[in-house]
Amino acid sequence: MKIFNYGSINIDHIYQVPHLVAPGETISSTAYQQVLGGKGANQSIALAKAGAVVKHIGRCNKADQWALEQMRQAGVDCELTQLVDQPSGHAIIQVDAQAENSIILFGGANQSFSTDDFKHALSSAEAGDYLLLQNECNDIEQMINIALERQLKVVFNPSPMISNIATFAIDKIAVLVVNEIEISQLLGRSFNSTQQIVTAVRKHYSNIEVIVTLGAKGAMWINSEECIEVAAHKVEVVDTTAAGDTFLGFLLAAIAQGQSYKSALAIGCKASALAVQSMGASSSIPSMAQVSAS
Repeated sequence: MKIFNYGSINIDHIYQVPHLVAPGETISSTAYQQVLGGKGANQSIALAKAGAVVKHIGRCNKADQWALEQMRQAGVDCELTQLVDQPSGHAIIQVDAQAENSIILFGGANQSFSTDDFKHALSSAEAGDYLLLQNECNDIEQMINIALERQLKVVFNPSPMISNIATFAIDKIAVLVVNEIEISQLLGRSFNSTQQIVTAVRKHYSNIEVIVTLGAKGAMWINSEECIEVAAHKVEVVDTTAAGDTFLGFLLAAIAQGQSYKSALAIGCKASALAVQSMGASSSIPSMAQVSAS
């Protein structure tokens, strides 16, 4: 079973700062590094490191071929990834002394796909294969519709959130993966407890599987019949940049391998706990051997 990932490839510029910069403020960075990032690339690398067969659908500038090489070295199939003349997507990331981050995104080549591109990319997909989507590339709604026509299992991580995502065919996808803020934005209300989240999810998305990540509290899997909760691991946090992407990659790999919902949640939480202990995005994603040994 294959996992296609239509996702962003970004060049991340990471600045270590004493605190996140305020409007009108200028501060000095204490450290800087340039690394491969982007939610799509991060999740593909996490999937590959977790043992999944993942085909990445994406684009970056020809000068950034090193980014594709890093993805290939991690085990990602980049046959559907193109080098183009447009600027690569990139991110300006601040990480403060408390390991919180602030991110500015530039879409670049990630925003250059057409309907014909989607159809070509999925031409080898078979019914039952997975398609993973985030929201850093263009025309996600169109890609969802094409994937559903081909009977693919769509896994959607709607980040960054935009105002019209609620109009997408979310009730027809297989798995929705969101954090606490995203589920509030998606449903247009705030929640005071996890039980309120469970009730609202079952009301609005009774036909699909919904995973809600809860940060330091762990994660939960919600459907019409059960709610499974797994606690987060207590670790010293250095950088949370790719924690969610690592969680999703290892979780989806476990699902595709036929593991139980609880096992998938547990391995996702364990992998993300390892990721937050290192600086960087893709460079912080652990191997399966590291996850198994932890």
